[in-house]
Amino acid sequence: DFEEIAAMQRAADWEGAETALVNAAAGLKQAGAQAIVICTNTMHLLADGIEARAALPVLHIADATASAIQAAGLSKVALLGTAFTMEKDFYKGRLQTKFGLEVVVPNDADRAIVHRIIFEELCQGKVLDASRREYQRIIGQLAEQGAQGVILGCTEIGMLIQKSDVSIPVFDTTLIHAHAAVDWMFAN
Repeated sequence: DFEEIAAMQRAADWEGAETALVNAAAGLKQAGAQAIVICTNTMHLLADGIEARAALPVLHIADATASAIQAAGLSKVALLGTAFTMEKDFYKGRLQTKFGLEVVVPNDADRAIVHRIIFEELCQGKVLDASRREYQRIIGQLAEQGAQGVILGCTEIGMLIQKSDVSIPVFDTTLIHAHAAVDWMFAN
């Protein structure tokens, strides 16, 4: 139930969220899983703890996304996602440190807009043209700052923004992560 996790996010109860995900991972491990795919960008904030406590490798969404960005030959990208994903270092720091990518995020006001649209609209199944225009404006500003591509760093953003909506390459983490998981399964 995402609302339980969302409530923990709002309350900054990351320990409780980690325990919930570790318990889910333990059940998957008992059922025979050999790795974990956390199907959300924000909850990768807890990936290291989940991996350690569940004793299963986590196929990290940022790693898969970075590989796609590097394969496209880009070095500077914009990151859109929840406030947690845009502001905390677990995602952009990993892209910078592990992959040498330069990552830009929207300004404070635009980060609030991106976050609000995710939780108040997209998570509710609402896809509004006005919100698409806001995202297009924000992505355009980040492109003007040198972003060569944009990471849709929340699994819901792909409902709102498609490649044809913007002038720079789009990296939809939902699709990238799913493909990486399938590749991993066939390789292992």
